[in-house]
Amino acid sequence: MPLNAQQPSFAECLRDTARSAVHLEMRDDYGDNERFAAWRGGSRIAWDDRSSWWRPFHDQIAAAVARGVSIRRVRIISEPVSAYIRWEHYMTRANLAAGEEVRWVPRRLSSDLVLPCNDYWLFDDRLARIHHFAGDGSLVEDEFSTEPAVLKLFAASFETAWERGITHEDYVV
Repeated sequence: MPLNAQQPSFAECLRDTARSAVHLEMRDDYGDNERFAAWRGGSRIAWDDRSSWWRPFHDQIAAAVARGVSIRRVRIISEPVSAYIRWEHYMTRANLAAGEEVRWVPRRLSSDLVLPCNDYWLFDDRLARIHHFAGDGSLVEDEFSTEPAVLKLFAASFETAWERGITHEDYVV
């Protein structure tokens, strides 16, 4: 997309998706946030109180899944896992409740995979939302691409990681 073009929000990208949205994550830490800090301090989710953990993101995912969009996420992780990944694994229950499918790929099982250097979302194999992070895990910016070679690489890399992935239910941290 041209640098000065208005970038669509995640909600807009997902709303315009008809078939599939896939997300590849490859960092072991995405910086600190209030919910992660609370978890580190011993706070746990009351899973039977959906209003305490359900967020607008979950509404967006659930609405897309309800209209037939497949939403899958692969997390490539180091082992032993970081505290952040342990927290993400715990919180993934919310993603699953919204309708996402999630798999985990330990790095030791991914050495022969061809993967891009950045995390990304890929919407209907037509639009990539590429995340750029700082060294401390904080998001710097998102870049969007409709470049056919980028889309092809992202689709192929996701599918090979997905095939290698361990289902969330079977992956123990």
